[in-house]
Amino acid sequence: MGIQNLLSTLEKQISILEKDLALLPDIPFSNARFDQALFHHHSNKLSGYLQEIKHNMGQLKTCVNDYRIEQVKFLSERLITQIEALKREIATQALRKQEDKFEHRSQERDLYQRLAEHQDYERRLISMIDDRELQLNKQVTLINKSKLQREIAALAGRLARCRQALMRIEKSIEKQENSN
Repeated sequence: MGIQNLLSTLEKQISILEKDLALLPDIPFSNARFDQALFHHHSNKLSGYLQEIKHNMGQLKTCVNDYRIEQVKFLSERLITQIEALKREIATQALRKQEDKFEHRSQERDLYQRLAEHQDYERRLISMIDDRELQLNKQVTLINKSKLQREIAALAGRLARCRQALMRIEKSIEKQENSN
C-alpha cells in the first residue's frame, strides 16, 4: 500500500508542476538551470525537463509492476529530487525576470559610462595634441622638433583609435535603444 501512496503523491506533484508550467511562458533560456547529474535531458525550456520527469514516472511504474525494488528506490528518489528542483526553478521565474531587467539596465548604464569615458579620453587627447603643437611651434632645435612630431603622431594614432571606439559604442547604444 505504501508504494501506491508514493506513486499517487508523485503523480499529483507532477500534475501540479504541469499546471504551474502552463501558467509560465515557455521561453528558451540560454544557460543551464540544473546540474547535469540531475537531468539527463538538456533542454533550453522548462517543459523539456517536465517531459523527463514524466518519462521517469513511467519507468518507475514499470519497475513497481516488475517488482524491481532497487530500481524503484533509485527512481523514486531521483523523481523526488527532480520534482523539487523544477518546483524551485518555477518559483524563481519572477526573480529571474527582475534580474534580467536589472542586467539590461546595467548594460545600458555600462554603455553610457563607457561613452562618457571615451569622450573624456578624446577631449584629453585633443588637448595633448594641441599642447604638443604649440610646443612644436616654439622649438628651434631639430632634435626637439622631431621628438614632438613623433609624440604628435603617436597621439594622433591614439585619437583615431579612440574615435573608432566611440563610434562602436554609439552604434551599440543605438542598436540597444532600437531593440527596446
